[in-house]
Parts: sequence; structure tokens; C-alpha cells
Amino acid sequence: MAESYIQNLIAERIGGKQFGKSTVIYKFEKIKRAKGQAMKAHPELELIDMGVGEPDAKADQGVIDTLAYEANQWENRNYADNGIQEFKDAVVRYMDRIYGVTGLDPETEVNHSIGSKPALAMMAQAFINPGDITLMTVPGYPIMGTMTKWLGGDVYNMPLLEENKFLPDFDEIPKDVVKKAKLLYLNYPNNPTGAVATKAFFKRAIKFAKDNDLIIIHDAAYAGLTFDGNQPLSFLSLPGAKKVGVEIHSLSKAYNMTGWRMAYVVGNKKVVAAFASVKDNNDSGQFKAIQKAAIYALDHPEITEETAAKYSRRHDLLVEVLSNLGFKVKKPKGSFYLYVAIPKGVKGGAKFKTAEDFSQYLIKEKLISTVPWDDAGAYVRFSVTFLSVNEHEEGLVMDEIYRRLSDVEFIF
Repeated sequence: MAESYIQNLIAERIGGKQFGKSTVIYKFEKIKRAKGQAMKAHPELELIDMGVGEPDAKADQGVIDTLAYEANQWENRNYADNGIQEFKDAVVRYMDRIYGVTGLDPETEVNHSIGSKPALAMMAQAFINPGDITLMTVPGYPIMGTMTKWLGGDVYNMPLLEENKFLPDFDEIPKDVVKKAKLLYLNYPNNPTGAVATKAFFKRAIKFAKDNDLIIIHDAAYAGLTFDGNQPLSFLSLPGAKKVGVEIHSLSKAYNMTGWRMAYVVGNKKVVAAFASVKDNNDSGQFKAIQKAAIYALDHPEITEETAAKYSRRHDLLVEVLSNLGFKVKKPKGSFYLYVAIPKGVKGGAKFKTAEDFSQYLIKEKLISTVPWDDAGAYVRFSVTFLSVNEHEEGLVMDEIYRRLSDVEFIF
């Protein structure tokens, strides 16, 4: 009886009376199930997981050693609330040194977050009222849009198309939508397309935000991971940026600190203050020892440079393999994702109408896991964060991908 009345009390935003009863299988659950089935069906093959969106390496030893030391210090035992000032000071140094962002106030224009995901969710909590609109890029990371809907707002999706270099076209947004919009979400380097933004694009975004009273929330989780002459770029380095928005930076990807849950919000002081107010009602801050380990990381950007070089090398290898198999692929300028248009099918075999069809084929028939995206064209996302301890093993993984896929002829 207790369970039946609790079912009736569950919030509508997560399903209400139908919570737990849906028969819909979501994308990542389908991938998980397909992996399990494929490994049982082909025990002789090892799964090559190119779908994982997190680093394969552990944090730098200096970061780990700093955590170990600071965890043993008595003064780090208690609540951090909205963060320690030393971390905020380190963020200001880092933004100046790496991105050329000067003049940041470490007391009012920076705050930490327990990872970038909750920061994105809290931004919606800070600004969205029922009926407000968040402008989101698709395909992409959905959390701010999900929270917007939970709060009674709406989401307008801006498609990222190859012909636009995977940048949103602000001119395509209906005027009535823009009028009701409050938040503009951007993410560059982009997940999943790997596209990078230019200074010219950020200038357009800043003008668009200013002209339409929008707040830019730039998710810069992959900002440090650029290569082939492309320097890390912050939208805050452009004139007027701080007047219209903030950036959210994460140490997860750039510093192999995914599970450490450490990020920061930086930029417009009113937006930072609104975020801090919501944050104060959601958590009590990240462990101070982790914040101090993050200071070490930010003061050693060479860690990110080495990581970016590894991903660049892996991208080169993967692009070569897929090109040799007939895929039309270009190496991205940033991130660890390769966004690949799907083939139409296999000669004399399977046909692919959607990216999900192709992704399921790769898992079940070839034991290669990718992530499908059908939001704006049919593409699969390969991640170069596959497990490998050295360059020799990277080569072996690529050789195996080629071996498994070269026994069929793809139709494009």
C-alpha cells in the first residue's frame, strides 16, 4: 500500500503517476544493452569503446599528491560553501594566462561548482520562470534545457549543421521566440561535433545577446583541448562579453579530473551572484582539499597541453582509418570527439536510415561502441578517449578497428 500512494506523489516533471512505468528505452540505455548482448554473442572479441565521453587517464601525479596532502590538513575539514578565495584567485590567473581574459574580479566574478553539470542546471534555476525560453544548440548536452522544462519554461533548439560549420544561425530563430528567450546556451569546442568557435562568431553572439536582452551561458568544458595551431579561446576575451554572460569551465576534461567534480563559473558579476545564491541552496561546496588540488592543476597548464597532444595524435590515427574505409571525415580542431556522417548501408547487407541504426550495427556486428545523434542529420560520435596506455597500443586499437570494418563495403 505504501508504494502505491508514493507513486501518486511523484512530481509530474519526472513522470508523476507513470514514473518507472515507461516502456521507452533511451539512447544510452540502448547502447548499454547492445554492448551486453554483443559481448555475449562474440566472447572472442574485445569491445572497442569509442563512445565514452570521459578521459581514459588519471589525474596528474602532482594534482593527486596535492589532494593527499591537503586532505590531511585540519583546516580543510569543514564546509566550503561558495568556495575558498585561493581557488578563485587561481582561476583569475589561469584565465589571464591561457585565454588573455584580464580585469576579472576574483571576489565577485568567479565562483566554483561541483562540476559543470550542476552549474548548467542551476543557471536555469537562477533565471527561468514559467513561459521563459532557453535557446539550446542541438545535438548537444541537454541538462540546462531539461531543467528549463522542469521549471515550466520552454526550449528552442538551434540545429548545428555542417554547412554552417556547426555554428547556430541566430537569424533563423523566430522573433517571437527571441522575445521570450532569456538564456542562450553555447558550447565550444563542441560536444559532439568537435567544432570550434571563432572570434567573429563570438562577436555576433555577443551582439545578438545585447540586442535581445539575453544571457549567454558558454559551456567551455573542452576549451583547453585544441590543436593544430588553434589556440584556446574564451568568449570573455571579446569586447562586451562580460556584460552579457558567463563561461563555465571544467577541470574534468582538460585535467583528467572527471570524478573529482570541479568547475567554475566566471564572467558577469550579477550572473555569478545569482548562480551563487542558487548554489548556496543546493550544496555546501566542494571539499577544500579538492579545490586546492585544482589550484595546482590550474597553475600547471602544461598538463592540458600534453593531454591535448595525445587526443590530437589519436584523432590523426582515427581519421586516417575511417578515410581509408571510405568515410568523409575531417579532423576536428578541438575536443576529443569525431563527428561522422553515417553511410547508407553495407553492400549486400544492412541499410541505415538513422544514426541509431548504424550505431547499433557497429556494436552488435563489430563490437565497436559509438554514440548516435539524429538531432540535425544522421551522425555518430567517436571518442578518442578509448583505453590505451601508450602509442603502441593506440596503433593496435586502430589496426583492429580497420580489420573489423574492412571486411564489408560501406555505401555512401
